[in-house]
Amino acid sequence: MDGRKQLIRPRTGRMVAGVCAGIGEYFGVDVNIVRVAFAALTIFSIGAGALVYVVAWAVVPEEGEKQSIAENYFNKKKSG
Repeated sequence: MDGRKQLIRPRTGRMVAGVCAGIGEYFGVDVNIVRVAFAALTIFSIGAGALVYVVAWAVVPEEGEKQSIAENYFNKKKSG
């Protein structure tokens, strides 16, 4: 890597897909604060927080992977 910080979904410390854990790690914020923020966003925006979470799950790569779920999907479509 070139020394830049990268947003990833870690394999440890996650409850569902690791989005909140990754965001907390990336910004240096307690993961529980991120979880509460996502819950509040979901409740007060009639589900927009859940949509943001699902999109983040698809576009943020998992720890140890070079590409996200979305990148893998589109690369398969392109080559296949």
